Amino acid sequence: MPKQDYLKLSGLEPLVFSPNINFVNVGERTNVTGSKKFARLILNGQYDEALEVALDQVRGGAQILDVCMDEGMLDGEAAMVKFLNLIASEPEISRIPIMIDSSKWSIILAGLKCVQGKGIVNSISLKNGEEEFIQQAKTIKKFGAAVVVMAFDEDGQADTFERRIEICERSYRILVDRVKFNPQDIIFDPNIFPVATGMEEHRKNALDFFLATKWIKENLPGAKVSGGVSNVSFSFRGNNPVREAMHAAFLYHAIHHGMDLGIVNPTMLEVYDDIPKDLLERVEDVLFDRRSDATERLLDFAETVKSSGKKEAVNEAWRSDPVGKRIEHALVKGILDYIVEDTEAARQELVNPLKVIEGPLMDGMNVVGDLFGEGKMFLPQVVKSARVMKKAVAYLEPFMPLPEEGQEESSLKKILLATVKGDVHDIGKNIVGVVLACNSYQIIDLGVMVDAQKIIDEAVKNKVDIIGLSGLITPSLDEMVNVASEMERQGLKIPLLIGGATTSRIHTAVKIDPVYSGTVVHVTDASKSVPIAGEAISEETKEVYHRQIKETYRQLREEHEAKQSVKQLISYEEAKANPVAIDWADYEPVKPKVLGKTVLEDLDLSILRKYIDWTPFFSTWMLSGRFPKILEDPIVGTEAKKLYADAQAMLDQIISEKWLSAKAVFSLLPVRREGDDATAFDPKDESLTLGQFHFLRQQGKKGRGVPNRSLADYLHPEKQDYLGCFAVTAGLGMESKLAEFQEAGDDYNDILLKALADRLAEAAAEYVHELVRKDYWGYANEEHLDNDSLIREEYLGIRPAPGYPACPEHSEKETISRLLDLERSIGITLTSSYAMYPTSSVSGFYFAHPDSKYFGLGKIAEDQVASYAERKGITQEQAERLLSPNLAYTPSTLLVNQTV
Repeated sequence: MPKQDYLKLSGLEPLVFSPNINFVNVGERTNVTGSKKFARLILNGQYDEALEVALDQVRGGAQILDVCMDEGMLDGEAAMVKFLNLIASEPEISRIPIMIDSSKWSIILAGLKCVQGKGIVNSISLKNGEEEFIQQAKTIKKFGAAVVVMAFDEDGQADTFERRIEICERSYRILVDRVKFNPQDIIFDPNIFPVATGMEEHRKNALDFFLATKWIKENLPGAKVSGGVSNVSFSFRGNNPVREAMHAAFLYHAIHHGMDLGIVNPTMLEVYDDIPKDLLERVEDVLFDRRSDATERLLDFAETVKSSGKKEAVNEAWRSDPVGKRIEHALVKGILDYIVEDTEAARQELVNPLKVIEGPLMDGMNVVGDLFGEGKMFLPQVVKSARVMKKAVAYLEPFMPLPEEGQEESSLKKILLATVKGDVHDIGKNIVGVVLACNSYQIIDLGVMVDAQKIIDEAVKNKVDIIGLSGLITPSLDEMVNVASEMERQGLKIPLLIGGATTSRIHTAVKIDPVYSGTVVHVTDASKSVPIAGEAISEETKEVYHRQIKETYRQLREEHEAKQSVKQLISYEEAKANPVAIDWADYEPVKPKVLGKTVLEDLDLSILRKYIDWTPFFSTWMLSGRFPKILEDPIVGTEAKKLYADAQAMLDQIISEKWLSAKAVFSLLPVRREGDDATAFDPKDESLTLGQFHFLRQQGKKGRGVPNRSLADYLHPEKQDYLGCFAVTAGLGMESKLAEFQEAGDDYNDILLKALADRLAEAAAEYVHELVRKDYWGYANEEHLDNDSLIREEYLGIRPAPGYPACPEHSEKETISRLLDLERSIGITLTSSYAMYPTSSVSGFYFAHPDSKYFGLGKIAEDQVASYAERKGITQEQAERLLSPNLAYTPSTLLVNQTV
């Protein structure tokens, strides 16, 4: 087969990296390690809301979507599969390719097995040697995906120009010559590291990336270059104007050097030409390392951008404050000029130099730590604070008693720091070391990828007082547990500090603390390490602190277990024996007045607008609150009113100018229940079977008198009953109008129209259901409900939809589509993943029994999955794939759905 000329990726639509494509945005916000909001939604199981984050990225301009589920308290494989399956059901999102992003090969493999189209794996590397690298590359090649190759090897992460090109060239030759990987499918990430951190070794981080990118494009034919752009501005977290300017400038120059794609937040990108010239000059001085004071100049300027935009006048009034306050001010502001003078004044006042360190100097650093934790100080400022502290300590050292005189000196306390085995990220660890060293701790830094035994051996050899473990990637969490377990097994009692981007207080409490009887503390950031270290080893506080931390983490574990405890499942047979208790003896199914299929060709939009539920509309725009109270909300009310007015004006145009048309089709059919299934018959000839619906049953263990519900319970177990299925759409004709908005670059009205079409589709479902209840079926012909009552679902009967909690299996839409002949009836088609097109469409069932109610299925066990597969006539593996979000077990095999 001839090699392809360009890198070609695909979701539902192709993405070809032809020469006319300048740069491809990879949306970064669907990454639990990079977005606190997305992580919170995933951890809370709010996948529908998480899907909105993905949609926002696509609408914001993302051409590829980066999905990462590397979180210590998350089942990464299950979360990846569930989210990718949800993406597949949303055509607007699934039209673009997916980047499966993980540090765990098992999660990558799970993603490869269910992602549709041709995506990208992010990432593999030579970190663990060539054998693993080759094996993983062969697997990725088999799945037809492209691959991101990180620039690190057995010796660690590439942090210079020379190391970057050395590792990339070696990786390229292995992939192309030995694995026979298509060069066009190779994407190198030569490591984007932070700049302007205040640390000398980081000054050339951006420049080295630019030069390495240029070298790769000139020397490794076909290969592409990518990277996580937001890393470059890490030092200025909390100051969005500066961060956006840094991202825009970095991208501008990286693209000119040959960068093809990058992980960015497309909704937060500044335009290069719009960056103020004075800010741009300072940013580019840093990126290209053009002057020795570039970091200080950018840092000073950042303060003016953050606040009023004008530099504050130099104010020397603080020099008249008491000495403790002067020291605090110098530490917070990073002022070196007077620190020796003030430290001497404090020594004269306190006599003992150690009291100066443990008093005003430590107090000042605690203030720095608090400000940093609140996002009110940036990393370079903290490093400057540490520099002031270091100068003060250096001045005091000659006045301190020598160790041979028998004096215990805080300046001689030893802390061992290490990035754990398998991890090569150490920026955070280095900063912790700087801050602690400035507090008279002796730092023993073992570097990166340090195995457990070496950490223990060095700790014992050096008689250290504290061990600090660092890690950025999710597998590091497991290795930290291993280190703690080994420390316990070998009898150590040294306090253990846990830090790094993927670490968390709850993970430390649940996974690490239980395996180590010594003190274990999660450190949220570098500045907090100082007071924590002091508490953990001080003779006066360490015993009390140990007990307090152990008790705190015990309580956290109990709270977590209470929240996370999964109800015990019962067997499927037991669940079927505990159905909804309905008195069928006194119930006679109501025969619909109009049996069979009904098509409503042109629903009146002026009627449908009266049925709109506006609360979800505002949620789409990330305005929280219930309608109509949201219009008076003190925080978002003003914007909500403006948005509501715009929506009403557009609705007027939609109706008067016929931008959209809405249609509906439904069928009311005689059915017979067979266990948890329902067989539908032709109403004109009930000897003819039209199809079968398959329902699922709750398997969670219930309290006395609480049923294990199934939708089948609402159908008569012995007599003929009736069931409806329906579909509505309000998206017909929308594409031409959207094209106008897109041509004009009018994103606001583009989104507004889509949001309104969705609301009209839901309104159509509400309106048609009312017609069915009152007229076509007629079981509630006396119903008189206003719209608020309809929204509160006060009507008789229910209309559950495939893919929603009571019937989460989407493929039931196939049966609905066939029975209603959806495409010919009202123009709705199904994608291969059972999504409906036009997107503003709704489908579902009608149940009439007065006891019917909505519920959530929850987790189900393997015995029900096997039964469902048999009843549906599919394999166990297919059933597991369809039901994956609801499985209470991990299937041994996942069905591969891969289209290249």
